[in-house]
Amino acid sequence: MKVFNLNICNISSSGFSTKGEKLYRELFMFTMLFFFFGFSYAQNPVEMVVDTTNIRIGEQIEYKIIVDKQENVLFPKLILDSLKKVEVVKELKIDTTETKYIKKYLLTSFDSGRYMIPKQKVLINNKKHLIDSLFIDVATVKVDTLKQKLYEIKSIKNQPIIFDDYKNYLWIGLAILALILLLIWYFFIRNKKEKIPLEERIPPYELAMQRLGELDKKQLWQHDKVKQYYVELTDIVRSYIERELKIPALESTTDELIESITDFKKIGSLDLPKQTIKNLQKLLQEADLVKFAKFKPVKEDIEGHRVDTENIINNLKPKQTEKEDEVVE
Repeated sequence: MKVFNLNICNISSSGFSTKGEKLYRELFMFTMLFFFFGFSYAQNPVEMVVDTTNIRIGEQIEYKIIVDKQENVLFPKLILDSLKKVEVVKELKIDTTETKYIKKYLLTSFDSGRYMIPKQKVLINNKKHLIDSLFIDVATVKVDTLKQKLYEIKSIKNQPIIFDDYKNYLWIGLAILALILLLIWYFFIRNKKEKIPLEERIPPYELAMQRLGELDKKQLWQHDKVKQYYVELTDIVRSYIERELKIPALESTTDELIESITDFKKIGSLDLPKQTIKNLQKLLQEADLVKFAKFKPVKEDIEGHRVDTENIINNLKPKQTEKEDEVVE
């Protein structure tokens, strides 16, 4: 700069006019701006390279973005033409050389015309660098019908049937069948079981023992509810006889029930000791006195009737059931 200023001074002192000085000053400024912008352009770290801009329908273009090797380089997700006629076939991984990063994209189009790929933004250290836009010309493929013989359209050929063609339908059918069977079980078999009262699903002997235990816990006669106590006590033994011996005990009077049991014993259907029948008759008759004649037994009689009831049920228990219990044990 000092040398140039001296030259200008020398020129002025040599007698050049003011107009000549102004011309040299403008030339100097133009030269400096030319070198400045030329240097800035040369320092652009991003460039775009394509192998061609003219293709036929379906052909591919190799679109490259080349960046000087630096830290924190972020390549763009390509912004294609506004008509969306150009497509990205494949986005390749970044290639690295000693001084460059190279990102390649394969582009194509299936519509003829001229399309513009807009400017792309590359971030380098969070600073935006723009890549110039690009025009792509896509031409149709001409078919010469004179040289290329046209053939008739072939009819559809029937393919052989294989298992894989219907495999999915088979699994769907099996699933539907399983669902139907499940619904049948739920609405018919399960509901049918649920309609059977819980008491009928428990074996007669076990139910009778369970009810006797529940009766003891109520302590009815201890709370001066003797009549209710005998009603439940006789209902337990009558229900057991009806379920186990298949005799209508609940709807029969005491005399009718004893008569039925005696008849079954005579024909050999029941193998019961006479004493058991007598004890049952005595229990039911004394219970009738409490229920219908307002008879009030003493504590010892009530406890004795409770013991007699359990003994009668044990004696009425079929021998076959006893053998089965022994096997289970």
